[in-house]
Amino acid sequence: MSPAPVPDLPDIGRRENLRDRIREALRAAIISGKLEPGIVYSAPALGAQLGVSPTPVREAMLDLVKAGLVVTHANKGFRITEMSEEDLDDLAAVRLLIEPPTVRNVVPVIPKEDFPELRALAQAIVDAVECGDLVGYIEADHVFHLTLLGYSGNRFLMDVVSDLRSRTRLLGLTPLLESGRLGRSAAEHHELLDLVEARDPAGTELLMHRHIGHVRGLWAGGAGDTP
Repeated sequence: MSPAPVPDLPDIGRRENLRDRIREALRAAIISGKLEPGIVYSAPALGAQLGVSPTPVREAMLDLVKAGLVVTHANKGFRITEMSEEDLDDLAAVRLLIEPPTVRNVVPVIPKEDFPELRALAQAIVDAVECGDLVGYIEADHVFHLTLLGYSGNRFLMDVVSDLRSRTRLLGLTPLLESGRLGRSAAEHHELLDLVEARDPAGTELLMHRHIGHVRGLWAGGAGDTP
C-alpha cells in the first residue's frame, strides 16, 4: 500500500514544544477524519503540509502509535486505525459514566475569577467553526473540556477522558460545518458556562449528557439528533 496524498493541514510554524504541537494537530486531524482511517500517510508528505521536517512528524506519529491511533508500515509511513461502530458506542458509554457527573461535581468549586478564561476557551471553539477549521475545532474542544474536568483535581480521571476523547471519530463534522449546524453546537459551550456561572450542577450535567450524545450520533456520522 503506497502512502496516500495528504489533505490540507494547518501550518505548525516555529513554536515551542514542536513535537507536542504536531502530535496534537495530527490527533485532531485523525479525530475529524481529515486523515482517513485505513489510509497510509508518509512523514515527509505530512511534514510538507504542516510546514516542518519529517523528523518531528515521525516522532509525533510514534506517540500516536503508543496511543493506538496509528500503526507503522515499514518504509511506507503510518496507517490510521479504524474504529468499529461497537467501539464508538463503548467509548461513548464510558464517557457518559465519567464526564457528566464529574462536571456536575466541579460546578460549585470553579472560582468566579476563572470564568473569563473559560469563556475565552469556549469562544475559541466558536471561532474555529467560523473559520471552517475542523482541526482547530477539535483542539479547542479538547482543551475546553479537559480544563473543566481539571477542577476535579483527579489526574487519573483526566488521563482516561483524554484518551477516550482521542479515540473518538467525528467523521460527520464536515457536513455539519457545511450546513451551519456545527456553529449551533459550538455555541453549546457558552450555554454550558451559563449553567456553571449560575451554579446549576443538575443543568450542567444534563447538557453534558446531550453533548456526548451528539458526539456519538450525528457528529460521528450516525443517526443522532441535530445539535
